[in-house]
Amino acid sequence: MQAPTNSVSVRPVLTDWRSWPRTVGRIWRRSLQFRTVAIAIVLSGFAVTIVGSYMAVSIGNNLFDSRLDQVLAESRRASDLAQSIFDTDLARDTVDLDQLSGDVTSTIRGSTTSPGSIGVAIMRVPGQQTPVTLQPTQSQGFPAETITPSLRESVAQDTTAERVWWQSVQLPDGSPGIASGSLLTVPNAGFYELYLVYDLGDAQETLTFVQQTLIIGSLVLVALSGLITYFVVRLVVDPVNTAAETSEKLAAGQLEERIPVKGEDVLATLARSFNDMADSLQTQITRLAELSRVQQRFVSDVSHELRTPLTTIRLAGDVLYDQRENFPPTTARTAELLHTQVERFEVLLADLLEVSRYDAGAIELDLESTNLVRLVEESIDSMSLVAGEHGSQLRLVASGGYFPVDVDARRVRRIMRNLIGNAIEHGEGKPIVVTIDSNETAVAITVQDQGAGIAKEHLSQVFNRFWRADPSRQRTIGGTGLGLAISLEDAIVHGGRLEVWSEPDAGTCFRLTLPREVGTDPGESPVDLPPGSPVEALEVDQ
Repeated sequence: MQAPTNSVSVRPVLTDWRSWPRTVGRIWRRSLQFRTVAIAIVLSGFAVTIVGSYMAVSIGNNLFDSRLDQVLAESRRASDLAQSIFDTDLARDTVDLDQLSGDVTSTIRGSTTSPGSIGVAIMRVPGQQTPVTLQPTQSQGFPAETITPSLRESVAQDTTAERVWWQSVQLPDGSPGIASGSLLTVPNAGFYELYLVYDLGDAQETLTFVQQTLIIGSLVLVALSGLITYFVVRLVVDPVNTAAETSEKLAAGQLEERIPVKGEDVLATLARSFNDMADSLQTQITRLAELSRVQQRFVSDVSHELRTPLTTIRLAGDVLYDQRENFPPTTARTAELLHTQVERFEVLLADLLEVSRYDAGAIELDLESTNLVRLVEESIDSMSLVAGEHGSQLRLVASGGYFPVDVDARRVRRIMRNLIGNAIEHGEGKPIVVTIDSNETAVAITVQDQGAGIAKEHLSQVFNRFWRADPSRQRTIGGTGLGLAISLEDAIVHGGRLEVWSEPDAGTCFRLTLPREVGTDPGESPVDLPPGSPVEALEVDQ
């Protein structure tokens, strides 16, 4: 048995890190509060950075200028002191030239009071011929490498010996410093250079402390700015979020929802206005809903109430129709018309009742396992006589769909009767092809004619109630104008789709797509629209 090992997978962590930009971008788009606080922090950080940088530079320049003035004044005094000593001592005959430079260096070193003084050095200007030569000397610890050739050249060329030259240098320990130099005139010994070096480490420490304080203060200021912005924005965003949530509930049908009103400010005024609008909408929607219910109830009641007198009329009409051969020709024709219109009236009443049920949301499917190929064959057989009277031939192409599917057979049969009847009505006596096929998720049935077709701008109205492509054309099969509208509702209640394709002079094709399993998405239809045609189909929305 292999011993367990302690290991940690870093892949989820890397995945999380990689998803951070996408997550932040999504929050940025969706959250007004986050966006406002982020913008406030960025802008305040930018402003604080500019102000802090300016203050740091100004303080650093002031510290340096202050120390420079102090160093130059100290160097000027040291130069005057050294010149005085040389003038006085060389006037005596007993002076020891070998010790004179050392004595001057020691005297200057002891007289310097400026903080950070490191050392003093006296150097002979090269290229001179004098009767007396002083020995160059420097104090202990003097950093001779900080005296650059350019500084020595500047000091040596100052023949007036009235100016103190200086240069910013870096000391051996890495600290910043200042090297100052001036020219001395020694009687009988020529020109000599006096150098003093000062350490600015204390000023650098002060500047570093100030910069750290500014950085910490800037970060605290930016954080406080973001925190203040967060609380201020929250005071505004919370009422807006409440309004958004309330509006979503209103859109979902919860018409009694309202925004709490607090105070008398602009947000309170907005809440009151929103509530007034919601009250008005609720009143109007309730009124419209009541009118719709009254209308649906009226249609349903009228349809039911008409059945009794219609039955009586139907019985009387059947008696007259059966005896029409004994009537005069005019009376016989009247009996035939009465019989035909009573039948159409019965169909219209049945369709109106069905439409009222759909409008009231009172439709329940009576599902049963059905072989759709057999159902389509039965529908074709029932319409074949009518098709023959119009000169059309019905053809069936069944490539699939032989397995049982749970559907409401009565409603699917009604869809097929409406589609085939519509194709016969507008097929101009040409062949009508009914195709059925299936795939893993759906079963599709198409009914295609080769009639005059429908203009593209009228396709969106095909499933409208009582709409007719050609109002001047009389119906020959006795349709009510509600067949396609009811067929669309029957398809939708099954979770399917009813689509149409048509082109002028090329015919029309309807496609019914039903899911193989109840409550699932049928997905892509297994039959093209129209079958075998590359023409793009137009799907009519609900």
